[in-house]
Amino acid sequence: MTEIRVIRPAEREVAEADATSGMVREQAVAGEAVWAGLVRTAPGRSSGWHDHGGYDPYFYVNSGRIRMQFGPGGTNVVDAGPGDFVHVPNGVIHREVNPANEEGTIILVRVGSGPPVVNVEGPLSGA
Repeated sequence: MTEIRVIRPAEREVAEADATSGMVREQAVAGEAVWAGLVRTAPGRSSGWHDHGGYDPYFYVNSGRIRMQFGPGGTNVVDAGPGDFVHVPNGVIHREVNPANEEGTIILVRVGSGPPVVNVEGPLSGA
C-alpha cells in the first residue's frame, strides 16, 4: 500500500552535493526527476554563481526578498517578494541575492535530470 508521507523540518537534509556558497538548501524530497525543499539565504548575502543543469527550478518566495542576477556579466536583474513565484529555465547561470535585513526563505522545486547544481565562476561577459 502506498501511503502519504509528511516530511518534518527535522527530517530535511542538507546535502553537500547540492551546496552553493551563501545559501542553505534543505532537501525534503528527491526522486529520479524531481527535487523539493526549503532554501535559506542570510540577510545581505548572495549565493555563488550556478545553474541547475538539466533541471528547471521553480520557486515560491515564502519570506524576505530575493534578487536574481543573470545574463551577460550578471547584469540582468529581477526582484521577487513574498507570494511571488519564479521560474529559472534550465542551464541559466544565475545567483540569488538577499537585499533585505531579514533571512529569506524560498520553497524550491526542480524538475528534470542530471546534476542538481553546477557551481561556476560567473556568467559569461558580452552578448
